[in-house]
Amino acid sequence: MKPNTRNSLILALLAVLMVATRVNHWTPIPDASWAVFFIGGFYLRNWTRWAFPALMALAVLIDYAVISRMGISFWDHYCVSAAYWFLVPAYFAMWAGGLFVARNYKRSWSTLATAAVALLASVAVCQLLSQGSFYWISDSVQNKSVAGWAANYFEWLLPYLRTTATYVGIAAVVQAITASASKTALPAQSDDARKR
Repeated sequence: MKPNTRNSLILALLAVLMVATRVNHWTPIPDASWAVFFIGGFYLRNWTRWAFPALMALAVLIDYAVISRMGISFWDHYCVSAAYWFLVPAYFAMWAGGLFVARNYKRSWSTLATAAVALLASVAVCQLLSQGSFYWISDSVQNKSVAGWAANYFEWLLPYLRTTATYVGIAAVVQAITASASKTALPAQSDDARKR
């Protein structure tokens, strides 16, 4: 498969995953947005200049559609404030984690450790930017305090980490299966080429 075709397919799959899960913020299907950006950073590193903004625009469009469908003006929803725009650097922290793993990728078990550390760091920074900006900038939180912020940060960190790690773990298994299949397919293709 040609790299542009592969990247187009991956981008389309990530967009579908985001649409399928982000519209369900309050249902049992966990939102895959954080994982989408991490996985995008890994696979679409050469397309960062436009793939990241495209997925970011899709996230905003989905939020707009969901909020509008509730009969509320987008700008009047409690989640939308000046802090909402901190999602751009927050999601880029996830993308950067995927970029880091891609730059250090080897077909070895050490890549799993690299990916785990990068995922943990990315989620921690993403949570810091998204939750921290919401806590400190939006009008939705009354009686702000460092203790209140820290309690809220850690209350939500593990659930976001667990959800993101689940989706990234599934992608890692698919990556391992694909890499293994292509590794075993290469010698067979070489044998076919020699016969010609």
